[in-house]
Amino acid sequence: MSQLGTLEELPQEYRQALAAANLVPLWPSLRALLPPGRPASATAVTQWRWQAIRPLLLRAGELTPMEKAERRVLVLSNPGRGLDNLQASSVIYLGMQLVLPGETAPNHRHTPNAARIVVEGQGACTIVGGDKCPMEHGDLILTPTGLWHEHRHEGQGPMIWLDVLDLPLMVYLDRSYAIEGRPQQPSPLPTPYRAGGLVPLRQGGRSRDDYPLLRYEWREARRALEALATTTPAGEAVELAYVNPETGAAPLNTLAFSALMLRPGEEIALARMSAARVFHVVQGEGSAEIGAGKLEFTPADTFCAPGGAAVRLQNASAREPLFLIGADESPVQRKLGIFESWEA
Repeated sequence: MSQLGTLEELPQEYRQALAAANLVPLWPSLRALLPPGRPASATAVTQWRWQAIRPLLLRAGELTPMEKAERRVLVLSNPGRGLDNLQASSVIYLGMQLVLPGETAPNHRHTPNAARIVVEGQGACTIVGGDKCPMEHGDLILTPTGLWHEHRHEGQGPMIWLDVLDLPLMVYLDRSYAIEGRPQQPSPLPTPYRAGGLVPLRQGGRSRDDYPLLRYEWREARRALEALATTTPAGEAVELAYVNPETGAAPLNTLAFSALMLRPGEEIALARMSAARVFHVVQGEGSAEIGAGKLEFTPADTFCAPGGAAVRLQNASAREPLFLIGADESPVQRKLGIFESWEA
């Protein structure tokens, strides 16, 4: 491939004339915009350790009352993308949120899609569009674009969860904003989706609700993983996708989620994908090889793999299973027709 000319090779007066006309020559930047052979990514392999996050988050609870924070969050930023940019990847934002007993994170709605993975605590709920969703360890709770939602903690001790949003995408598209609202009155009618494989029978077909299921209980996901593990050959990933129960698609327009189990002592290689992904450790300890790097993780740690990177996971325990929840930006790439995957 030929060497292209540089900006410095152009006369100063010509560069000034271009700038005055709001023009920029393409050829000095062409290779950066269209790298030969494979894409470049600013997303770096990054680990956020729970042992470091938790005391700093609790300290935030002492320093900043809810009325001054609205959402008391420490953002898990990827240094490859710049810490001040508040990004885990090009599409994914991660934040560890704290609500203390008796507090309410006020009602609002916003354009970014969001999900919560419960990390610690009991007695809290998220009210989404009037649907009261209890929050228990490992639960995945959706707050999709445009839906009113608030968080209430009526239990004891700190309540902490991991926020997963498509905020960087909305900011890039100039479509990120929020609207404040009044506290919600929970609906007396719970969601009808309570068991896999069972769909409410309605006259006229399926519901017109784009998000028929908002809370995915971890105990149900774990039970399904353990059943799947009995028939999955050793060395193959025991993995389940979270889906919209009416469409089979990813539960959010822009983000996909999965639950993953490694049996005692097991080591697996995941299929490579062009989308960046993040992993949150629900239970267990282990290690991850991501590209040329390796990290060791413990419960409630979170880590990131850039798009295209090979990912290999190992369960450190010879007796206990390892459970993780993954999130990735593949729905965006699928909609754009640019998603790719490769066998491990």
